[in-house]
Amino acid sequence: MGTIAITGAGSGIGAATTTRLRADGHTVIGVDLKNAEVEVDLGTEAGRSEAIERIAELSGGVLNGLVPCAGISGLPGRPASLLVSVNYFGSVRLLEGLRPLLAAGAPSAAVAISSNSTTCQPGYSMDLVNACLLGDEEAARAVADQGDSINAYPATKNALAKWVRRNAITPEWAGAGITLNAIAPGMIATPMVQEGYDDPTIRPGMEMFASSIPMGGAGDPEQIAGLLAFLLGPDARFFCGSVIFCDGGTDATFRTNDWPALWNPQG
Repeated sequence: MGTIAITGAGSGIGAATTTRLRADGHTVIGVDLKNAEVEVDLGTEAGRSEAIERIAELSGGVLNGLVPCAGISGLPGRPASLLVSVNYFGSVRLLEGLRPLLAAGAPSAAVAISSNSTTCQPGYSMDLVNACLLGDEEAARAVADQGDSINAYPATKNALAKWVRRNAITPEWAGAGITLNAIAPGMIATPMVQEGYDDPTIRPGMEMFASSIPMGGAGDPEQIAGLLAFLLGPDARFFCGSVIFCDGGTDATFRTNDWPALWNPQG
């Protein structure tokens, strides 16, 4: 049994994963705005720094797993820049800052939360994806606020998946005995999804999306928690830089023949 840190532990996938891992005998250090062992705002650098410091204290400097699960959705009136700070930089900063603790606990694992919106929602800004990956938060926030938060959501999740793939294979991660992967959930019955249903301008799109899921509708947070528990465990040690879709078949429906894609070594 090990010590695992989970952000966004107060609700949705984070809460379900916390419950699952504790039932499996793990020690979980939860991070959220409230109702968690570490109560901070990961949309701010001060909150991220405090989270890293407190997790280091509570874990004794050793982590066996990390799931940066905290995230927010796009909604009318919600600043797109807020999604950049929470979804991308809030995750990446903790992955970077807690990597030494994961190295101390190796073999260990980290799993980031991407989204199937990265492949199933058209028209979002790749300029925003690239701005996030450059690592300048203020510049990325400025790019984000040129558009709306509904389209910023898949961009932040695309950037996070790319960050995972770029870093997972490096000496600092794979070479240090830390597996780094991402999952891409589809529509899951969480408070975040309910926010969309509660907004009259978004609800029709949500209903259309739900009706297209081959498995018959939204998944349960516990199903994602089961996948995360596996990826954090010893049977998943050969996963490295993977982005694993768990979306009831939506990506396979929308992009049936797009993947696997032929590798072009010329770029």
